[in-house]
Amino acid sequence: MTKENFFENVYEVVKLIPKGKVTSYGAIAAYLGVKSSSRMVGWAMNHCHTLEYRIPAHRVVNRNGLLTGKAHFGGERMRELLEKEGIMVEKDQIMNFESVFWDPSKELIL
Repeated sequence: MTKENFFENVYEVVKLIPKGKVTSYGAIAAYLGVKSSSRMVGWAMNHCHTLEYRIPAHRVVNRNGLLTGKAHFGGERMRELLEKEGIMVEKDQIMNFESVFWDPSKELIL
């Protein structure tokens, strides 16, 4: 699989994350069958701002619910987008992370 194909596969999963839910880089990588590629998922999220279509990248966080990608949104935009969807964030940490976590391996069929 090429990097471009991998990125497109990541974007297809991210587009399916429901409003008010989040997932992690690792959960996406595991769903795509490349569990050790969570960092590549992060690179895909970093790259998605260059696309012609919108990807809800704000819904992808690290395995602990931290907004590790917020620097790519400029300021507090990632937090604002999550809070607009009803997700509570405190000090860059999603509150009640387990209750808003969306696992593509459980929610989607390959």
